[in-house]
Amino acid sequence: MREYATPATLAAPSTGSLTDDVVRHVERDPDRVLFRREQAGQWREVSAQQFHTEVVAVAKGLLASGVGAGDRVGLLARTRFEWTVVDYACWWVGAATVPAYPSWAPEQVAATFAACGAMVCVVETAQQAAELRRADEAGPALRRVWAIDDAGLDALALAGLAVTDSVLEERRAAVDPADLATIAFTSGTSESPRGCRLTHGNFLAGLGEATAALPQLFDDAHSCTLLFPPLAHILARTVQVACVHSGTALGHCSDIAELARTVSGLRPTFVVGVPEVFEQIYNDASQRAQLVGRDRVFDAASATAIAYSRALDAGGPSLPLRIRRRVFERLVFARIRANLGDRVGLAVCAGAALGGRLGHFFRGIGLPVLEGYSLTETTGVVSVNLASEHQVGSVGRPLPGTTVRVADDGELLVRGCQVFQGYAASGPNGPDAAEATAQVLADGWLHTGDLGEIDPEGFVRVSGRKHEILVTAGGKTVVPAVLEDQIRLHPLVGQCLVVGDGRPYVAALITLDIEGATAWAQRRGRPTGAVRLSGDPDLRAELQVAVDRANATVSPAEAVRRFEVLPAGWTEDDGYLTPTLRLKRARVLADHRSEVDALYA
Repeated sequence: MREYATPATLAAPSTGSLTDDVVRHVERDPDRVLFRREQAGQWREVSAQQFHTEVVAVAKGLLASGVGAGDRVGLLARTRFEWTVVDYACWWVGAATVPAYPSWAPEQVAATFAACGAMVCVVETAQQAAELRRADEAGPALRRVWAIDDAGLDALALAGLAVTDSVLEERRAAVDPADLATIAFTSGTSESPRGCRLTHGNFLAGLGEATAALPQLFDDAHSCTLLFPPLAHILARTVQVACVHSGTALGHCSDIAELARTVSGLRPTFVVGVPEVFEQIYNDASQRAQLVGRDRVFDAASATAIAYSRALDAGGPSLPLRIRRRVFERLVFARIRANLGDRVGLAVCAGAALGGRLGHFFRGIGLPVLEGYSLTETTGVVSVNLASEHQVGSVGRPLPGTTVRVADDGELLVRGCQVFQGYAASGPNGPDAAEATAQVLADGWLHTGDLGEIDPEGFVRVSGRKHEILVTAGGKTVVPAVLEDQIRLHPLVGQCLVVGDGRPYVAALITLDIEGATAWAQRRGRPTGAVRLSGDPDLRAELQVAVDRANATVSPAEAVRRFEVLPAGWTEDDGYLTPTLRLKRARVLADHRSEVDALYA
């Protein structure tokens, strides 16, 4: 099938803005819990009325400070409650937010804000404010910088005391679907991040459809989720507005290292993350089993979970398989689920393909991960699996009101009201905004840059990025992600990069998961240094198992013939990973030319 469209069930709104959801909750049920906020180690409920009060106070301060319709406000902070307050406050006065990733250098943040026309900004700390002012000296000066942890929002509220409710409401009511809501940046796996111009209408187009399609997540007074991806990323932003729209309680986690403790306190009913998060959950469970000498038990449990899930799609599991699963439920599966809280029943994954093996594992342990397909250029979700219509390995059917087409070269094209308005200027070193937009938007279709297919039932499958495809010297086309996703599932593997473009065969660079490799070495009484471990022949034999398992999923011509274990990992701080933990392939290849050449010596 080359095209699949899901008819819209709701009319796209012709009036209003994202702030209408907050007003609606206050009018209908002011005591409804919209947020749970951790303060002094305790989780406290924030009602619709309380959220409205905080947003209005900041909005009045922005208005009193000269921020109004059409202005851009920079926003630099980790995932926290105040981030959401500022976002809605900007929308209240008709301004658009320009979020920056906390991992960006001050110079990149300053250049981004300047290119997007942001003349004021809200940051998290006084240190960020000082660094931003220094970095901004060479460009157009920011008029004001408020730091959240330096009483910046209190200062805004104080500045806005003279602004009346009627004046503010007049500004809010003037905002309509065509107005710019944000300039959201892509994660930048292959190039500099690009700013996408997204309107209130882009968000509103998919909100009602998405929340209606996922009632198990959003249509329950007891629903609650935890947001831990960076709010600068469109996936987290989409979850934020969907929760406010539906009245689903939302908690924030600003430090991924605190995720387990945060989950225990918040007790979410569902979680949302990118594939790397679920890979880490799997690998952590595997490593814990190895530390106590139960790695064979975990391996058997994992194989049982995958077999059980696959059997659900093929007539149902046999009695022996059901018995095995019941045994491992007590020994393994319940403990893994408990690490995500005692109420979690579903998870949602978007941003990239999760992979069939991992998808079957989580469904088999009783935590279905509903894969979806999301892009910054589509204001988040294009397609998603539903609890009632779930095909592991796919990213589901298109949302109502969305059409997905497969071009002749295999590229996925998307059409719908959620498709962005075009790219914004991204600074002196970035591409021309109009030219970049013309490259991806044609005749109403967004050219996603992703390769995929659509099955006869309308389920979309994404195989990889178009620009990442390798063609070997023998003419064989290889999709690296298929192999990389499988290899990364091994608990000893940190990252993997498959190479082979123009080369005689396919090879790979592999980095170690330091925690997993250290535990492996300690159990065997061996030195734990990364350099020594990378050359350990027994560890290499373990990695060969991961490579062989990945090779079993492709043809012999696509299989990895050689691999090199690198002593140092690839991190976000070193510039090798995006803020959403995806690999920057060009950067890795540029810095590891000699290692790649050695694979073909």
